[in-house]
Amino acid sequence: MQFNLKRELPLIVIILLPYLYLGFIWGDLPQTVLTHWNGAGEIDGWSNKSTLLFLPLLTSVLTYVLFLIIPYIDPKGQLKKMGSKYHSLKMFIVVLMTAITLYILYSTKQESLSNPNTLYFLIGLLFAVLGNYFKTIKHNYFIGIRTPWTLESETVWKKTHQLGGKLFLISGVVLILTSLLFSPQLNSTLVLVVTTVLVLTTVGYSYILFKQEQ
Repeated sequence: MQFNLKRELPLIVIILLPYLYLGFIWGDLPQTVLTHWNGAGEIDGWSNKSTLLFLPLLTSVLTYVLFLIIPYIDPKGQLKKMGSKYHSLKMFIVVLMTAITLYILYSTKQESLSNPNTLYFLIGLLFAVLGNYFKTIKHNYFIGIRTPWTLESETVWKKTHQLGGKLFLISGVVLILTSLLFSPQLNSTLVLVVTTVLVLTTVGYSYILFKQEQ
């Protein structure tokens, strides 16, 4: 898997979009801007507008750089074997993180999180797509359901990701639907509950499979 500038150029343009938008609105922003909301979309944090410069860096840019580097430092070399599937996963995650970043910057400019359910919709979309990709992710140390037992056994890894893929896909669809139907307060709770259930279920399942294998 070699660096291909022609293939990577669209992603590089995408991760720069938040900075282009930030440059466009910079002169209209007050010196102190809102930077945090609670689950209900209520403002509960303010900062100097210069902190906004770090937001794209810590979201879309960092995501892209990590996805770019880890195939080369993966000791097993499994991620390189994914080929185009790895690139498509990287593209989706980077596009999603960029969309979230742009939405936050837009909300900061408007001084209001107009529809918090938009974020919960994007989280549901993330879960659904990850679930669809889990069965294709090779046994590695960086991406996927990484527990001591999945990392120890390739069989446990495969079976855990088969179950995890189904659960993440179903959970993602549920969160997408609830983001369209329920209040932000309820959806913030649902995201926490669904995430907790997913973590406990996949971790517990990998442990049980490992014990059975032993």
